[in-house]
This record gives sequence, structure tokens and C-alpha cells, in this order.
Amino acid sequence: MPKNKKRNTPHRGGGGGGGGSGAAAATTGGQHRNVQPFSDEDASIETMSHCSGYSDPSSFAEDAPEVLDEEGTQEDLEYKLKGLIDLTLDKSAKTRQAALEGIKNALASKMLYEFILERRMTLTDSIERSLKKGKSDEQRAAAALASVLCIQLGPGIESEEILKTLAPILKKIICDGTASIQARQTCAACFGVCCFIATDDITELYSTLECLENIFTKSYLQEKDTNVTCSTPNTVLHISSLLAWTLLLTICPINEVKKKLEMHFHKLPSLLSCDDVNMRIAAGESLALLFELARGMESDFFYEDMESLTQMLRALATDGNKHRAKVDKRKQRSVFRDVLKAVEERDFPTETVKFGPERMYIDSWVKKHTYDTFKEVLGSGLQYHLQSNEFLRNVFELGPPVLPDAATLKTMKIPRFERHLYNSAAFKARTKARSKCRDKRADIGEFF
Repeated sequence: MPKNKKRNTPHRGGGGGGGGSGAAAATTGGQHRNVQPFSDEDASIETMSHCSGYSDPSSFAEDAPEVLDEEGTQEDLEYKLKGLIDLTLDKSAKTRQAALEGIKNALASKMLYEFILERRMTLTDSIERSLKKGKSDEQRAAAALASVLCIQLGPGIESEEILKTLAPILKKIICDGTASIQARQTCAACFGVCCFIATDDITELYSTLECLENIFTKSYLQEKDTNVTCSTPNTVLHISSLLAWTLLLTICPINEVKKKLEMHFHKLPSLLSCDDVNMRIAAGESLALLFELARGMESDFFYEDMESLTQMLRALATDGNKHRAKVDKRKQRSVFRDVLKAVEERDFPTETVKFGPERMYIDSWVKKHTYDTFKEVLGSGLQYHLQSNEFLRNVFELGPPVLPDAATLKTMKIPRFERHLYNSAAFKARTKARSKCRDKRADIGEFF
């Protein structure tokens, strides 16, 4: 359950009709404003104002938010989303991008399975069109929406159809050297997530792994270049490709995992010498995960270059290089202390994630990498999805969703909008009290 309210109404896809007359009336005299998609934090239902005319895309972000009752909440959101879906066909690239981002942020903050199920083909067409014809920012927004769309639908024929439609386009963008690096980076991450969720074809899985390998292996150092750093403008793309590849490796058959380990175990450490801290961290965490997979298949797994690898990991875990930023060094040392323990001692520092009345223990590198991947996609919405998204609950073995009782609901965090109203009322009360006090002092002064 979401922290901010009870859910008394079922998710239904056709609830937009009730708001149509009010929207038409509100359109008259409406003013034009800039387009602002739902923000990642403010996409909760309480912060959404009634839509006032879809002919003006700025109407999605206008005026102060209204407090919606429980029955009207779902209907109002669906009505708003219908308008955003229409705006994905707008002539303006900025409007299309804002609409895609708005839909993505809304879906990241709330489960809307039935609503999305009815409109998945329309959304897929919009995403496909933006990926093919849009510029960098629009392509990134479309790819991000595709990831969240698959997370909403979960594994099944619907997600498979989405992946089947988008996979060729995503591959083309990822491999296109003339495309924007940022767009290629987001598409690589999207491709990994969608394939992790939707693929039921082992051939497609292997094809995706190969596509991602062809990208990040370009950062591998050649033997003759052992002293050369590998940071380039493409490094961010290589990082995303490596992380997506590592995610997909966790769902591969054992024989394929063994094959990939033989190919990459001795080359992956070369990325630890990259002068980009994020690449070093991605390579270190991927190595820890590969060791975990290898030891899971063979308890007596032996790595030939263990001494040189642990020496390199220990150097990164105690790095005091003055030429590196303090924040980067602190982050790097923290990660590589854990990586070193994983490689040397087969140890993983268990982490606890709390969401609503539940908690989840992250006790392996596979689980940590999967959690980090979905956190990157959903942001703060991951807390909500862990409570109510059956697919994610299955991935993390959380069982059926837990319905909190009334006492638990009361102790949950107050929504930000309600907190804002409370603080505003308190501020007004204090201002009135101070004004009255000043008036009294003025009267007393005049009396004397």
C-alpha cells in the first residue's frame, strides 16, 4: 500500500468520463502556461490538480493542487493520463517529451495495471514513434517510459509484444555511433530492463547480451596499453551497457553463464584502471557478482589471477590519490571494501530496505544489483512498487502484497501536500496571533 493513503477503490481503466464536463467548463478563459510533467516526488495523487482542457498542454501543471477524495482520486489521475497520452502525438517536440515524462513519473508512483493494459498498444506506438523520429531528450524520455511500462505489466505476452516491437529500434540506437551518447545510454539501460522482464526467447536473450557486450568491451584495455586510462565520452554508455549485461547474466542458464565467465573474467579487471570512478565502481560490483555466480555453480571455484586482482582491489579500497575528488574517493573506498570482502572472504554486508510496514534484506550481490537497477528506473516510486507490484515482489521473493491495518496506516508518513497544508495553517495562525499581540501593545502605548 502507498504510504500516503488507503486504497478503497479498485483500479479501473475507464474512469475518465466523470471529469469530462468539468474539464470542458474549466477550459473557457484558461491561460497558457509552460509544460511541466509530473515531478518524481510530486506525482502522488493528492498533488494533482484537475485537468482543464487538453488543447493546452500547460494545463497539466497549472494552479494549486486540490485535495481529492478517495473515490475521485483514481478517476482524476486516469483522466489526466488520457490527456498526456494524447499529447504524445503533439507537433511540438517539447510537449511530446513532457507528456512522455509525465506518464513515466505517474506510472513510477502508482500501479495502474488495468488502465495501462487497455492502452498498451497506443503507448507502444507513441514510444516507437519518439524513438524513431525524436531527438536525444525525447528518445531518452521514450526509453525511460518503456522500462516503467514493462515493470507495470510484468512478464507476459503484453510485455513480450512491447519488447518485440521496440527491440530492433533500441538496438539500432545503441549501436549508432552518430546518435546522442545520452540517448544510447538510456536505451541500453532500457533494453536490459525490458529484456529482463519480458523475454521468453533464449535466442533473444543471447542476442541482447551480445549487443551489450559489443559496447562495453570497447573499454577493455589491450595488453600493450596496460598503462592507458580508458575514460572517453562513450564511457557513460559503456557503464550502462555493462550494468545491463550483468543484470541479464543473472537470468541466463548455467552453461551460458560459464561461457561468459570464461570470456570476461580475465578482461573485466582492466576496467578497474579507468580514470572514471563510476566505471571503476561498475566494474568492481560486476566482478563481485561474477564471483558470486561462479561460486554458486562450483563451491571450489579457483581464479588464477587472484593475487593480482586482490592487490588491485585493496589499492582501490584504500585509495588516497590526491588528484581525485574527496567524494569520489570516499564512495570508491566504501564500495571496494565490500567488493574485496566478497572476492577474498565470500562475504556480503547485508542491507535492510524498509517500505511501509515491511522490510527486505539484501543479502547477495545479485539481489543488490537487481535492486539498484529498479531503483534507478523507478526512483522514489520503488518503495510503492515493492508494496504493490506483484512482479517486483516475485523478483525479491516478498510474497503476496501485505495490507496494513488501520493502526499501521495512522503511523505512516503524512503526504507532503497534507504536511504543506498543515504548516501553512500553522503559519497563518502564528501570524494572526502576533498581529493581535502587536495591536494590543499599540493600544496600551496610546493609553499611556
